[in-house]
Amino acid sequence: MDGRALLDGLNERQVEAVVHDGGPLVVMAGAGSGKTRVLTRRIAYRVATGATDPQRVLALTFTRKAAAELRERLRRTGLRDDVVAGTFHAVALTQLRQRWNDRGIQPPAMLDRKYGLISQLMGRRGRVDPLDVVSEIEWARARLVGPDLYGAAAEMEGRTSPLPVDDMADIMERYQQEKRRRRVVDFDDLLALATRDLVTDPDYAAAIRWRHRHLYVDEFQDVNPLQFELLHAWRGAGDDLFVVGDPNQAIYGWNGADPQLLTAFARREPTATVVELSDNYRSTPQILTLATAALGRTSARLEAHRGPGSVPTLTAYPTDRAEADGIARAIRSAKSVGDPWADQAVLVRTNAQLVPIEQALAEQGIPVRVRGGSGPLSSQEVKSELRSLGREGVNLTVSLQALDESLEENEEQLVPAEIERRQNLAALSRLVHEYVVVDPTPTGPGLLAWLATVQASEVAIDVDAVELTTFHGAKGLEWPVVHVAGLEQGLVPISYAKTGGQLAEEQRLLYVGITRAERALHLSWAAERTFGTRVSKRQPSQHLDVLQSAIEHLRRGYQPTDWRAELATTRNAIPKRRRASSTDVASDPLFEALRTWRQRQARAADVPAFVIFDDKTLRSIAKRRPLTKAQLAGMPGVGPVKLERFGDQLLAVVASSGAASGDAPES
Repeated sequence: MDGRALLDGLNERQVEAVVHDGGPLVVMAGAGSGKTRVLTRRIAYRVATGATDPQRVLALTFTRKAAAELRERLRRTGLRDDVVAGTFHAVALTQLRQRWNDRGIQPPAMLDRKYGLISQLMGRRGRVDPLDVVSEIEWARARLVGPDLYGAAAEMEGRTSPLPVDDMADIMERYQQEKRRRRVVDFDDLLALATRDLVTDPDYAAAIRWRHRHLYVDEFQDVNPLQFELLHAWRGAGDDLFVVGDPNQAIYGWNGADPQLLTAFARREPTATVVELSDNYRSTPQILTLATAALGRTSARLEAHRGPGSVPTLTAYPTDRAEADGIARAIRSAKSVGDPWADQAVLVRTNAQLVPIEQALAEQGIPVRVRGGSGPLSSQEVKSELRSLGREGVNLTVSLQALDESLEENEEQLVPAEIERRQNLAALSRLVHEYVVVDPTPTGPGLLAWLATVQASEVAIDVDAVELTTFHGAKGLEWPVVHVAGLEQGLVPISYAKTGGQLAEEQRLLYVGITRAERALHLSWAAERTFGTRVSKRQPSQHLDVLQSAIEHLRRGYQPTDWRAELATTRNAIPKRRRASSTDVASDPLFEALRTWRQRQARAADVPAFVIFDDKTLRSIAKRRPLTKAQLAGMPGVGPVKLERFGDQLLAVVASSGAASGDAPES
């Protein structure tokens, strides 16, 4: 390989990241800035210049597909298969299998699906779905939250536990015990066991660190504390660490990821070098204007390197069906002769929204593909319901009525996964109602046959088709023309996003959707949306104010330099409800000192203040005035990760106020 040739086509900042000698190196890579290109070129360049032995490189990603793409791009640079590129779990499993083999240990069995075991442990729990308990266990494990700290951690993150907190903690504890009794491990155990081996066996750790002494991590904003703990164990005292990510694309906090592991990296390690990539090679300036407006932060500004394009559109429709038909017309209108259908995609927040869009496109003869089979008809709850509805001899009318009655029950206090399942079943109900209308003698088998004709998601992967997917499913992808649908309150942001952190993640999710577009972007929302038989009045997303303002600025030929200020101006012009008074806490000097400290932390990390701690947590600290970390750990909103990161500083602020825990009244 020619090291100089590997720098061809790179901009100044990309070259800096590729040739930088030493580490650790952190690359903050904005959307469309060529982050994977920089990562692969850096590996190849350091191999070509003799700085790196390719057999000692470990490149970590989060999906098998991403790992395969990374290996393919490395091959294109001239590297053979010497580099180890894989997911955290795959590398951990390989490490464990080798160690078990070397020590003559019979490997434990893999627990591929937790559902059955959790169902047994739960017993009779009413209508609580074991899948929700499984999701909560996985979140807690990813955040290194044990059963004893689960309640405080869940409250801090604004999570709705599927079970009473004490019951949830009990299930977590018994799940771990039962795995040990059966001698089985789950995928999270792979990371924990691999970490344990490295921490407890210095000789073994030295050998592994010698084997993997050049570490690379892609999409670092998606790392969770459990994965970070393993990365730290792999790294040891070594400095040859390269991480790349984009805090503005951190959209997996609900699943345990902690973007502050990226944003606070340089503060944790003063010797780290930070390189920022802000040159966007994907989208037009007009699209990037909307992306910046969506976040409302000047730090999100990306410099466009594509030529100017059309001004994005924002359309309101009376119903979701009208929206679907309008999108179908827009897709056909946007397709020029010779353009493939695959140049266009429709993005939505939830799977259930895909059904009317998929149907409208199919009716107009537009080939579609639901990415990864992730449409609502592919969900487990819908498949299960279809097995019942599709039986020979079933009274479809009675069965459909029972389904609709179950969907009419209140959704209040449901966990997010249950809300998603109900939306998927509501999408099925809508389709079945359409079938009953067109078939005078509806039957179960007739329903299945009808669905097979209207469902277009079975298009082969190599067939030219419009892509339908969710915002999450679209991450890492791009299309020349993107249609973003369903921009309504309750969807964008999603209804169960309540805390500041959750709302900020929903905002970043919209940003991800917008930045998938290369040359044309079309946004839409509907004033009415049908869920099963229930018609719901909708309101436009709270983000549409500033997006509409951005579109109007672009039509007039200019754009603000400070979208924070523009956002404030736009929203101040809209009537607001009178806010509750906060004078009860504003007069507390400690509370104000804590808020000042929080603001400094937020500015340093370039994140909203509530990401550090919300006011509820600061009020609790100001009221109870803890003296020790143990006392601080009992505060709502102070989990183990934040306790470790901010505990000493918070205690210092409390101590400087001149009052101690014993001086404060009992709460």
